[in-house]
Amino acid sequence: MGSAGLNRARDKMVAAGVDEVAIETFAHYFRLLEHGETGMIPESSIEPVDMPALSEVSVSDEDGAAAIRKTAVIKLNGGLGTSMGMDRAKSLLCVRRGLSFLDIIARQVLHLRVQYGAPLPLIFMNSFRTSSDTMEALARYEDLRVDGLPLEFLQNKEPKLLVKDLSPVSYPKDPDLEWCPPGHGDLYTALRGTGLLDRLLEAGYERVFVSNSDNLGAVPDARVAGWFATSGAPFAIEAVRRTPSDKKGGHFARRRNDGRLVLRETAQTLPEDQAALADLDRHPFCSTNNLWFDLAAMKKALDERQGVLGLPLIRNVKNVDPGDKKTPEVVQIETAMGAAIEVFEGSQLIEVGRDRFVPVKTTNDLLVLRSDVYDIGRDFVLDQVAVELPYVDLDGDFYKLVGEFDKRFPDGAPSLRKASSLTVDGDFTFGHGVQVVGDVALAAGSAQRVAADTVLSEAEPTDG
Repeated sequence: MGSAGLNRARDKMVAAGVDEVAIETFAHYFRLLEHGETGMIPESSIEPVDMPALSEVSVSDEDGAAAIRKTAVIKLNGGLGTSMGMDRAKSLLCVRRGLSFLDIIARQVLHLRVQYGAPLPLIFMNSFRTSSDTMEALARYEDLRVDGLPLEFLQNKEPKLLVKDLSPVSYPKDPDLEWCPPGHGDLYTALRGTGLLDRLLEAGYERVFVSNSDNLGAVPDARVAGWFATSGAPFAIEAVRRTPSDKKGGHFARRRNDGRLVLRETAQTLPEDQAALADLDRHPFCSTNNLWFDLAAMKKALDERQGVLGLPLIRNVKNVDPGDKKTPEVVQIETAMGAAIEVFEGSQLIEVGRDRFVPVKTTNDLLVLRSDVYDIGRDFVLDQVAVELPYVDLDGDFYKLVGEFDKRFPDGAPSLRKASSLTVDGDFTFGHGVQVVGDVALAAGSAQRVAADTVLSEAEPTDG
């Protein structure tokens, strides 16, 4: 079963022009699947972990400036925002004043280059679906590209495998759905396969800062760069304290048998360990997906392992068409880039503030980002000016898709600076200058309009 399936998958990847390193990496994980590997991390095999806080460590201005001058920045930009109804790069979404995620990221980096006299190359890991739109949007920033280095490289793709026999799925109705990305752990495979890892080293760069393009808090900060450079660690991840909204997400821990740090994702947690996963007291830290690694250490590890870093397998079972549960079930072989923390001896964690973790995964997050909860300064860094980050829960029937969301905020987001929470159950369109104060819940059985300049400060009665 496995041999035939692997051979067919290999042939399919070769025909599609997939890089040889990526094919060998895929083959490594395919064999693990054949042997029944699930990638699960039992609670009994790990223990809680603690870490220093960035606010409490000493980093000199000189160390920070020196470190940022030898740092390259990679933004993961392969996502299409399909969960919000988008069919192009999510980073093209407008955030504020006509600026998209890409605009703000580019301007953050350009500002830091001037501030520190640093080349600070910015490179996007795009997918085949996001490359064209992204490069077109960035063309306006003529000074963004650094000589000798590309502005982008492409992540790999792999075939989805039928659950029943691990053969590559065929779906003539939409052949694109026969493929999936290998998870963001593909970063290391793509860096090596494209030759970018060697090019960065040859150009004199010592470390890389990686983050998601939908997290505008992930600025390549000199203080964090200085901490990482002086720590001597080969690999590090920025962590934040988990909140109730993070209960279903992954967390950091330490493996009992060898003391290595691990990142356990939800998909790697056994059903009987779900309560421990959600226990914020036992496992208080989750990943920002902001990570730092030493380029020389990464090259050494990849060379020693023939290009296969050996990250823990994530066996993700879905339908070949995620929007149609009647289509065949498939396995997507995935890895998480943060899981590389267990590969390197001496890896470290650093606790950072929530200001470095502002991800936009839903339109709830987008509304907060577009509101006055944050100011954007001349350095294009987000500054949380609200005392607290409000909890927002918009009715998915009307607000989940960006197009429908935008229709209901035609004059921009309401003021949330004084809000504790905003819950919307029903179809509401918001006028200009609406303010939300404290805890507000709106509910209605028919379409409603919140008039311009309304101050919402208490729960509204349900309409019929």
